Amino acid sequence: MEEINLVDTNGNRIGGKEKIAVHKDGDLHEAFSIFILNSKGEMLIQKRADDKYHSGGLWTNECCSHPKCSEDLVCACRRRLKQEIGITAKLKEIFAFRYRIKFKNGLTENELDHVFVGIKDQNPKLNPKEVSDFRWIPEQDLKKWVDESPDEFTYWFKKIYKRVFVFANTI
Repeated sequence: MEEINLVDTNGNRIGGKEKIAVHKDGDLHEAFSIFILNSKGEMLIQKRADDKYHSGGLWTNECCSHPKCSEDLVCACRRRLKQEIGITAKLKEIFAFRYRIKFKNGLTENELDHVFVGIKDQNPKLNPKEVSDFRWIPEQDLKKWVDESPDEFTYWFKKIYKRVFVFANTI
């Protein structure tokens, strides 16, 4: 059983709990979202594997996960990026935000989500347990797609992807 970090409203780690139990109980926990852009400014997005415990089959940013208990946040980002898409990239945290959503399957995401960005000109090597497809997409095409078909994207992705493009110009 994998334990993840519970946090208080200030982001301080206050203990650990089994991942599925955290999502069943709706506990506030630490998470991260990684966005990868290429040198042309296109965003790498992935389609989550259909059998993910929530949001399966939806398009989202390149990697989302949780640090293990007592694991450094940046180390967790590097570990999961390599596991999910087989690449390494220099990552920079650009902001953090909190969100809460209850899914139809009864699970709840109540996250303090640290958002990281990296630049990489490399196609991913997909882990089929995590990802079923990917594409590089320019900002305007992505905005149009999300506006026209919002149900094809994860909740958190729709909340933050525009901010990532703004911050990407500062990297």
